[in-house]
Amino acid sequence: MARIAGVDLPKNKRVVIGLTSIFGIGLSTAKKILLEAGISEDKKVSQLTDDEVNQIRAGITNEIKVEGALKSEIAMNIKRLMDTGTLRGKRHRRGLPVRGQRTKTNARTRKGKKKTVAGKKKVAAKK
Repeated sequence: MARIAGVDLPKNKRVVIGLTSIFGIGLSTAKKILLEAGISEDKKVSQLTDDEVNQIRAGITNEIKVEGALKSEIAMNIKRLMDTGTLRGKRHRRGLPVRGQRTKTNARTRKGKKKTVAGKKKVAAKK
């Protein structure tokens, strides 16, 4: 089993798809890494030799920020926005959509489960 950047790559998948299981590596980045290492995209992860795994590992550690380092950078960027008091930071703090989406409807992913608010009761008229 190939372990790169603290992630076990799935054995039965192609290398190019297996690399995308690492946080911070998408399909185009995986293809670029394999091209530089000189490894075929069609090869399965289980067919990789130790030298090929080391080439991939070297390509990732030298050029790309992945996993923990990338997650901490993203968290620091969000914290900076919240500390400076920007609108985006305030939206992050309140758990609302950040990029201009509507919130009257269709914001359930960010806002969470519905919280029902009771309606006002009608007051009986006095005679």
